[in-house]
Amino acid sequence: MCSMMNGLGEASAMELVDVVSAVAAELAHREPPESPAACMELSESLAAATDRLESALAGLISRVDTSGEVQRRGLPSTQAWLRSQLGMRDTRAKERLTLARQRHRLPTVLERWATGELSFGYAATIAGAVARLNDEDCRAAEDILLGMVDQEFSAGKVASFGRRIRDVIAERDGTEMPDGDSRRGYERSWIDSTRSLDGGRYIKGWLNAEDAAIWDGTLGPLAKPAGTDDRRDLSERTAAALSSVLSGGHRATKVTVICDLDTLTGGSAPARLADGTPIPAEQARRIALAAGVSPLILGRGHIPLYLGYRERFATPGQRRVLETLYPTCAVVGCEVPGTLSEVDHVNGWALGNSPTDIDQLALTCGFHNRYKAANPTQINIRRTTDGRYSYRLQLSGPEVGSKTRVPTATGRPPPWLQAA
Repeated sequence: MCSMMNGLGEASAMELVDVVSAVAAELAHREPPESPAACMELSESLAAATDRLESALAGLISRVDTSGEVQRRGLPSTQAWLRSQLGMRDTRAKERLTLARQRHRLPTVLERWATGELSFGYAATIAGAVARLNDEDCRAAEDILLGMVDQEFSAGKVASFGRRIRDVIAERDGTEMPDGDSRRGYERSWIDSTRSLDGGRYIKGWLNAEDAAIWDGTLGPLAKPAGTDDRRDLSERTAAALSSVLSGGHRATKVTVICDLDTLTGGSAPARLADGTPIPAEQARRIALAAGVSPLILGRGHIPLYLGYRERFATPGQRRVLETLYPTCAVVGCEVPGTLSEVDHVNGWALGNSPTDIDQLALTCGFHNRYKAANPTQINIRRTTDGRYSYRLQLSGPEVGSKTRVPTATGRPPPWLQAA
């Protein structure tokens, strides 16, 4: 082993790559040791070695990037070469290219990375943080961010502080962009979401008072400490609460399949999903074997005959019926799926004119549900031949002839307005 190590210094880069490739191929075909402790130790050593190989790869990519070789071979860019020839996904290709282009400006990062003192994740995070800084600011940022690494901050927190450094420098130089608050104001809620280099996602936004109340009421109880041993701070508990809500709280996935009784009992007529997608009769029967079956009895004109109890909130059964009738929000032009919409009392519960009966309910997205409650005279409601309610937003005065933006959940004017 020692003689082989002594000879490595005299080997060419090509010979070393051949040796690494041969070792990797052999290791890939080896069965892991039986001992879990040994596997943990080997995994840590192999991960450290992989980080050093990434350092070497960054050097190779850097030389390719500055040489123009990829263009001579007919490829538009180095990133395209990484995607097409090295099989990297776009995110991974961008990450490697950023490292290759910033390595010469990060001498301390490069040295610690090559010696195994710094992981690939930290190196990529720091390279991304300094990519838009000049050389002087880059040197200062490198020292600050490496200090955070030495204090064992996570890569995510180092990335967050790197963004803060960019913001401070932009403010100093007078080049900062207006933030979301000044661009949008405070009347409407908004959320910006961007993907990070490590596959995570950064979220920034603003909720108006009404949406903030929904946020607090939904996530507040879920974000409380799980016990005396819960070491998470409020931000971490809130993120976990949001993930729980988005994932449905570990509830079983609900799929609505609509079919005739003849199909369910052996017929060949296809069924359909709530969004209208047809599915074969055999598949519908297989789904029914492992699912609950809820009958929906329709009368003349496809109007539901079943009327629910006169209570404030619709029952789960009523909601399933409504989801079969409304693939999207009842407002014309709104594309929010019915499964993500709210149950709306057609004539307004607050007015006392609309009981919670199935033929007095519709589905509207949260935005249009609140808009309808605040602007009851601006909604034109009619009953279609298939038993559904159709809402149209009314415009008055000179706005009718113009292309004034109408509130829709998608942010785009509905088709009926575009055609006007």
